[in-house]
Amino acid sequence: MEQLKTAMGLLSRRKTMLLGAAALAMQGLAGSHVAAQESGGGLGTADSPVQLRIIADAAYGNAWQQVMVPKFNEKYPHIKVTIDPVPYTELLAKAMLDATASTPTYDILVLDDPWTPQVAQTGALVDLRKETAQWTNEGYDWDDFNAAPLAATQWKGVQYGVPMRSNMLLMFVNKTLYKKAGLPVPTPDLTWKEYLEQAPKLVQDTNGDGVVDAWAIGTYFKRDPLTPTIWQSILNSEGGRLLDNAGKPAFNDEIGVKALETHVELLKYAPPGAISHGYSEALAAFRQGQVATSFMWGSVYRNSAVDPKTTTLTPEQVGLQVLPVGAKMGGSNRGIASGTIHAKSKKKEAAWAFLQWFSSKEGELYHVNNLGGFPARKSTLATKPNADNEWMTPVFAALQQGFDVIEAGEMWRVRHPKSDAVQQALADAVASAISGQASAKAALDDAARRAERALR
Repeated sequence: MEQLKTAMGLLSRRKTMLLGAAALAMQGLAGSHVAAQESGGGLGTADSPVQLRIIADAAYGNAWQQVMVPKFNEKYPHIKVTIDPVPYTELLAKAMLDATASTPTYDILVLDDPWTPQVAQTGALVDLRKETAQWTNEGYDWDDFNAAPLAATQWKGVQYGVPMRSNMLLMFVNKTLYKKAGLPVPTPDLTWKEYLEQAPKLVQDTNGDGVVDAWAIGTYFKRDPLTPTIWQSILNSEGGRLLDNAGKPAFNDEIGVKALETHVELLKYAPPGAISHGYSEALAAFRQGQVATSFMWGSVYRNSAVDPKTTTLTPEQVGLQVLPVGAKMGGSNRGIASGTIHAKSKKKEAAWAFLQWFSSKEGELYHVNNLGGFPARKSTLATKPNADNEWMTPVFAALQQGFDVIEAGEMWRVRHPKSDAVQQALADAVASAISGQASAKAALDDAARRAERALR
């Protein structure tokens, strides 16, 4: 009997020890989980992959999912990425809803150029330079970015994002129409004075039937949030500014009025009905060989000069450069899609792994060579595109010109939490002047009053 009691006691103590060990193990696992969360959630494992959700513009989000994500997974197989494509017109509203949600849906928000202050003001974005430093590869090289695209997500001294898709307002040139008009093909040294002097000659009858069938310019004329970027590029090239050093509207001065009058004058040399032309109409006119120049976003180069399914032109016929030179410099404008990390994400390390790879030298080159994405890094722009993308050689040159001009002239839309309200006021002003409803001075004075109220 005593032997049985002793055996039972030993079994009881062993059971207690095993239960204690199991409890300690569970505590260890729980501690590891907490530590992983505190360190950013980790990079996942084969048994427990990390699921990342990203919201991005549908114009490129689908292509990223199909081409960029599989390449990323070669290096990070345990991070599963889902990109939700959203129409551009809905993207800011949906990003703001997620930014202010108590439980966000997205780990990464891809934002357009002027939106960072509005989203960052909610406290929803991670300081990338500070909070991801422990996970940043030594060779990432922040200094390799051109300053202009990197600045798209800088706000009050904080770097909230990295460039994922650069864009630039540039001047497209139909060399054939210039030669038919007996004019020299433009160079980046072309001034606004020279351009306007040549414009009447570019309104021409190209086939000799007595009917004008080609014009000088195709660009934004109808009311559109992006139409003011044309006027602003002229304004900046002449040495004007949207805001003064105190952050108040400065665009309704003599320089601003002259710049808007130049934008209005362009309509004289545009195709019939161009007063209702925006992005699509201006693009179609250039691709069909109807206009000698187009002030348009550089991302359309491939479909305007290379792809026979969408254009009648060839790369040999199409030139690309910054807009004409004003009193101070050439003109351009910036449009950068940047990746930011939601501050409430539990998967910050995996989110930064994706953004870091995508915007790295390696990722950017892959983006360029497989999707024709425009780079932000100086080292990428200094390389020669691969054999399948030789068409990008002139694009690289024009982009670097544009980045230099934009940095020097601070040529970007207003950076403020109320930037959208200011842009709408400018869109109304430009449309009012172009349609003749108000003089350039009266239109800009009204926009300045509205902008000042918004910025206040």
